[in-house]
Amino acid sequence: MTNKEKSAKVVSEIVDIFRCPICHRSMKVVDFKSLICSNNHTFDFAKQGYVNMLTRPSNQHYDKNLFEARQKIIMESNLYSSLHKKVSEIIGKHLDEFHYPTIIFDAGSGEGSHLQKIINECRDRAITGIGLDIAKEGIIMASKNYHNPIWLVGDLTNIPLTDQSSHVVLNILSPANYMEFKRVLAPEGIIVKIVPRPNYLKELREVIFTNSDKKAYTNGETISLFKQNFQLVNNFRFSYFKELEQTELLNLIQMSPLAWNAEKEQIDSFLNLDSTGITVDLDILIGVKSTS
Repeated sequence: MTNKEKSAKVVSEIVDIFRCPICHRSMKVVDFKSLICSNNHTFDFAKQGYVNMLTRPSNQHYDKNLFEARQKIIMESNLYSSLHKKVSEIIGKHLDEFHYPTIIFDAGSGEGSHLQKIINECRDRAITGIGLDIAKEGIIMASKNYHNPIWLVGDLTNIPLTDQSSHVVLNILSPANYMEFKRVLAPEGIIVKIVPRPNYLKELREVIFTNSDKKAYTNGETISLFKQNFQLVNNFRFSYFKELEQTELLNLIQMSPLAWNAEKEQIDSFLNLDSTGITVDLDILIGVKSTS
């Protein structure tokens, strides 16, 4: 069975949670080749297994090199392994209260490594992961590397899932669309949002933004907006320090938007630091739908 057919089979088993991004009607899998809605809008499974459900041109700036660097940082350097374990514990505690197969929706999944690592940590649980990103290059890479989740090219402003379809919504260091997140989150579901704290990647920030206000960062507005849309049930500060090799530092630069406009001298300065330790400083926000 090809990747395309395997993906179509997985989608067919939960096709009731998909909705057409054009007309919002129900969908079905036809001939293990396409997702087709009742108005005959058709979205084909690519040979890699993903489905492109984007209905408008994308102007995103993320390219293949960025996603390759990010994949190496996450899967090989294991910079975020402690975070993945913590998030899986949070999901596990929530799932202990419910006994159905669980849909985990990763909103802004990029090349898919965060979602795959978290699913790996949620051992022996009936979980279907769905990763969505507007960057086609990221989703292509995800579908090539990780065959169990469902991968979609799509828009956070128009998520191709039905109302109340997701038991867990993940939003990891990515933009949010809270109106859509509230729509797709199940009544008893949770949203887990990861946001950077002031010391996140401070070693990189201090070199890149030497004479800039951007060297200082606060997440107060982000947290406030989250609390306006969801009932905040917990907020963990999650901080640690990890040593990286010089080649890993280069991957960190290539994956981070912080370095997009950096000068070569700044990048060289970062790569030549005496200390190659990197600070990961995050807030883990856990929310549920507001009862008010």
